[in-house]
Amino acid sequence: MPYVEAELDRRHPVRLLIRSDKPADLRGAWRQLRDDWATTTERVRSMPENSEHHGVDGEWLVVETLRHLVFVHDSWFRRCVLGLTEPFTAVGLGPPFVMDQEENGLDPSAQPSIDEVLAVRSRQVVEIETWLAEVTPDQLAATVRVPDDRWPPNAKGRAVRQCLGTVLDEEWAHHRFCERDLDKLSRQESS
Repeated sequence: MPYVEAELDRRHPVRLLIRSDKPADLRGAWRQLRDDWATTTERVRSMPENSEHHGVDGEWLVVETLRHLVFVHDSWFRRCVLGLTEPFTAVGLGPPFVMDQEENGLDPSAQPSIDEVLAVRSRQVVEIETWLAEVTPDQLAATVRVPDDRWPPNAKGRAVRQCLGTVLDEEWAHHRFCERDLDKLSRQESS
């Protein structure tokens, strides 16, 4: 396992920034993740129409992946880091084992366009960037104020930095999955 982790860090130096406790490193990680997603979004837009609604090997579609990241942001950033109690964003997509999704504001049956999901993501990007611009090491080390015991269930007692790390890790991992699937989809379309 340590070898695999070291090799992933070598290939993807952003992982080192994601794990840092320094606000400047975290800002750098977020900028890189944001820029990677912008490049991927442009790639999707250059592909045949509705490619964002085509899945590969039973994995989430591009739109579903982006919807999941909306949910991750609401869970780990808005609820844990900011301590907000608002319902989840309706277009967000949690995994099937997540709490009563409808009761918490999610609409798992929603079929938003990529533009609708990207509009939500744009607001979330601004929210994180605004927060990261001002965050201090002491704020990162503080314990989160999770507004209730429902979701995420394992956040109590965590540091703000850990919850932000969950958001950044999810952004990085799902971007890799999305790129992998777009590569497969492109090969299928060219055959």
